[in-house]
Amino acid sequence: MNDWRDRDPQFSSEQGSYAQPVPSRQLVLEDLASEGRPMTRDELTDYYALVGDAAEAFDHRLRAMLRDGQLLENRRGALGPIDKMDLVRGRVQGHRDGFGFLLPDDADGDDVFLSPRQMRQVMHGDRAVVHVTGRDARGRREGRIAEVLERANDTVIGRFVEDNGMYHVVPDNARIGHEIRVPAKARGEARNEQIVTVRITQPPSKRGQPVGEVAEVLGDRMAPGMEIDIAIRSHGIPYEWPPEAIEQARACGDEVAEADKKGRVDLREQPFVTIDGADARDFDDAVYARKTQRGFKLWVAIADVSHYVDKDSPLDAEAQRRATSVYFPDHVVPMLPEALSNGLCSLNPEVDRLAVVCEMRLDRAGQLKSSKFYSAVIRSHARLLYEQVADWLENPENLPARHQNLKKPLNDLHGLYEAMLQQRRARGAIEFETQATRIIFNDDRKIARIVPTERNVAHRVIEECMIAANVATATYLTKKKMPLPYRVHAGPAADALEDLRTFLAERGLALPGGNDPDAADYARLLEQVQGRPDMHLIQTVMLRSLQRAVYSPHNDGHFGLALEYYAHFTSPIRRYPDLLVHRAIKHLEKRRGPKSFDYDLPAMERLGQVCSEAEQRADDATRDVDDWLKCEYMRDSLGQTFDGTVTGVTGFGLFVELDGISATGLVHVSSLSSDFYHFDAQSRCLRGEHSGRVYRLADKMKVKVARVDLDERKIDFEPVDRDDDKSAGGRGRKKSSRGGNSGGKSRSNKRRAKRS
Repeated sequence: MNDWRDRDPQFSSEQGSYAQPVPSRQLVLEDLASEGRPMTRDELTDYYALVGDAAEAFDHRLRAMLRDGQLLENRRGALGPIDKMDLVRGRVQGHRDGFGFLLPDDADGDDVFLSPRQMRQVMHGDRAVVHVTGRDARGRREGRIAEVLERANDTVIGRFVEDNGMYHVVPDNARIGHEIRVPAKARGEARNEQIVTVRITQPPSKRGQPVGEVAEVLGDRMAPGMEIDIAIRSHGIPYEWPPEAIEQARACGDEVAEADKKGRVDLREQPFVTIDGADARDFDDAVYARKTQRGFKLWVAIADVSHYVDKDSPLDAEAQRRATSVYFPDHVVPMLPEALSNGLCSLNPEVDRLAVVCEMRLDRAGQLKSSKFYSAVIRSHARLLYEQVADWLENPENLPARHQNLKKPLNDLHGLYEAMLQQRRARGAIEFETQATRIIFNDDRKIARIVPTERNVAHRVIEECMIAANVATATYLTKKKMPLPYRVHAGPAADALEDLRTFLAERGLALPGGNDPDAADYARLLEQVQGRPDMHLIQTVMLRSLQRAVYSPHNDGHFGLALEYYAHFTSPIRRYPDLLVHRAIKHLEKRRGPKSFDYDLPAMERLGQVCSEAEQRADDATRDVDDWLKCEYMRDSLGQTFDGTVTGVTGFGLFVELDGISATGLVHVSSLSSDFYHFDAQSRCLRGEHSGRVYRLADKMKVKVARVDLDERKIDFEPVDRDDDKSAGGRGRKKSSRGGNSGGKSRSNKRRAKRS
C-alpha cells in the first residue's frame, strides 16, 4: 500500500523533521490495528512500499517503538501493538515478600499482580510488558512477563556476604528480592558483612539470579553516616559533581561583580532580614514589610540563581538532574555546589547579593491587591532565627540594641501576618499541625535523644510571606500566558475519601462536603477535633487521604491551600521548578513574550514529571534514614517500656507509635495474651474471642521493646500490663552505641512549610 503519505496524520511534521520521512508511529499503530494481526518487519516494509534508505530508516523506527513498549515482537518475529495483544506496559514494583506488581503506564488501569516466579526475571523499578493471564483468588489481575523493556538497576547497594567460598550481595532495598551473585574474581577488596555497591553485569532471568561485580566498598554497616550513604545510592540520588559544574561555579567568584549590579533596582538600604532555623546554611529568601495608610507593602527578595546558572550549562544540567536538595540529619546533598548555595547565591548578612524581588501591596485585611517583579541588588541587614523573632515579638524588651532598627519592620511583618492569617482561614485553607522530630547527637557523635520540634509564630510569619509571593508569581505568569510548572495539589481520590469517611464514622465524626469536599470542609473538621485525645491520629489519617502535590504546566489549583493559582518561586537554590519560574520572570522582564521562551508546554510537562519524581525520591531516601536511625536508637532500649498510641490495626497485629519519639513498631497479634484475637475489618479493630477486649485505632498502649531489626528497619513491641510496670517513657535508657553524625540537625520547619 503506497498511499501511506496521504493517510499519515503526522506526515507534514515528519517531512519537516526528517530528510527521509517514513510512516509515523501513529500510522503504524493504526494500520496494525486495522489489519487485525501482527506483521513482520518485512511485511510492514512491503505494506508501505519502502526501499533503500527509507526501508532502513523505517527499521530504526520499528526498533524504537519496540524499545519504548509501543510494539511487541512475538516468537515468529511479528510485531503487534501492545494494547491489541492483551498486554500491559508499565513499571515493576517489588515487595519484600517476593511477589510484585506491574504499575501500568495507563493511570486508569489496575495494577497487575506478579507472582514470585514471575519476579525472578525482573527487579524493582524495571519497565516491562506483561501478558494478563487472568485474576487471582483475591480478584486482582494476574500476569506473566512478556518482555523487559528497560532495566532500572545498573548498580545495587547492599551487604556483601561470604558463604563457604561463595559470594553474594543482599540488597539493602527490600523491594529487590534477588541476591546478586558475585564471582570470586569480581569481589575486589570487599570483606564479609561490609556494605558495597555492586554493578550488575548480568540481569536476572528465568534461569538464573543476577550477577555483578563489586564497584565500591563503603565500609562497615555501623560506621557513622553509613545509613545516609546507603540511602543516597539506593535511591539513585546524584551526589558527585561533574568537574565542569564545579569549574563553572568557581568561575562565578566569591563576591557580586560591580558590573552585575548595573540596571537593577537598588534596595540595599531597605532593612531586609532572613529568618531561618539555627541549622540553616543557605538563605534563599529575605523579607521586609511596611505598614501603609491603606494596608501593607511586602517585599520578598529571592536569590537570583538564574543569573549564574544559564540554561543548558553544566550547572544547569546537573541542577536539573538533581532537581532538589536532599536534607538528611546533619548532611545535605545540595542541588547546587556550595560555592553558590552557601556562598554567592545565599543572602548572607551584610553583603551585596543579586535578587529577584516580588513587591506586593496588600490591604488591611491581608488581601493581595497588586504585585510586581524586578531584578534587584539587596543587602540583608541581619540573619535572624525563628526562636529569636518569636521571643522578640512576644517580649519586645528582649530585642538587642544592635537590632533596634528592626523593631518596626518586624512588628509590621507580624501585623501583616495576622491579617493574612485571617485571609487564609476565610478561604478555608487546611492547617495540619503534624508532629516532627529532631535527632540530637552528643559530643561523642552518638545518638543522644530524639525530640519533637515545635513551630512558633515566626515560622508561620515566613510561611505566609512565601505563600503570598508564590500566589503573586503564579497569577502574574498565568496572566502573561507563560508556560510554568504550577504546584498542583489535587483533591482526595474517591477510594481514599471513602476510607476516610469510614474511619471518621467509627469515631462519631463526618467530613462535610458530600462526594466533593473542599479544603474548607477539611478545615472545619480539624477545628472540630481540636482537644480530642485522638486528634493527632485523625489529622494523620486526614493527611493520608490527600494526594501528593506535583509540578505540572496544567493548573488544577492547590487543594490544601485553597488557592486557584500557585507556583514555587521562593527557593531556586534548592528546587529546580523555582529556577524555571525565575527564568520565566526574567524573560518577561526583557519584554519578551511566551512564544520566544526557551520552554514550551511539552518541555514543562517533562520537567514537571522529572521534578515531581525527584521530590518523591528525596522523601523516600530521608524516610529510610529516619527509620534506620530510630531503629538504631531503640536497639539499646531492648526490654524498656514506653507509652504509645495505636496508629494501625491489621489481622496480624497493632502498629504503635511511641509518644514523643514517633518511632513505630508492631505488636504482633500472638503477643496479645489471654485470648484469641480476630480482626474486624468493618470496625478496624482486634476483638478478643472470649474476653471481648477490643484494640482500636488511637488507643493508648504501654509497650516493651522486644526486638529491633536494622536491616529490615523494623521494631517489634510487646504489650505491657500497666499493673506490671508503672514506669513511662523508658527512664534510665542508655545512649546509642553507634558513632553518628554530630550536630543532629533535621530538615527545618521552614523547609517543610515551603514544600506546600
